Amino acid sequence: MIKKFAKDSYTEMNELVLPNDTNTFGNLMGGRLLYWMDICSAMAAQKHSNSPVVTVSVDNVSFTRSIKLGEVVTIQAKVSRAFSTSMEVRMEIFAHNLPEGTRVKTNEAYYTFVAIDEQTRPRKVAELVPETEEEKQIFDGALRRRELRLILGGKMKPEHASTLKDLVNLFSEKG
Repeated sequence: MIKKFAKDSYTEMNELVLPNDTNTFGNLMGGRLLYWMDICSAMAAQKHSNSPVVTVSVDNVSFTRSIKLGEVVTIQAKVSRAFSTSMEVRMEIFAHNLPEGTRVKTNEAYYTFVAIDEQTRPRKVAELVPETEEEKQIFDGALRRRELRLILGGKMKPEHASTLKDLVNLFSEKG
């Protein structure tokens, strides 16, 4: 099986926040940001898989700072782990105030995609090889995040989650 590196899937997208993108307070609407994040992370997943992809999950997205009208949003995405047919993509989002020369991290999120073939069936993807210490930590955590997604989506029973045993035991004691 082919192996690829996270840097090979790196994708960066910039968007200027215009009046049509904002709410009545002059802040970027959350739905618009999620839309941009989906596009950017899908491009990263396509780079890794060399095929079309479909979004299968969006992890919790916390908004740590509002993004204002006139700021530039930068979304940086790359594949953090590949499984058989699915890929987890990690994103970091920044707001730039160009006149002031400031850049602030506003969000971080994980999206999951499945690569598909011409008949829209899942297809195998290349293995991801983490290189940096940060990539290795994120890679290691991806299996726990995947199991949690599957449990929350009703596709895995908690007792089958090999990396979440401590968490499962904690909830079992309280239940």
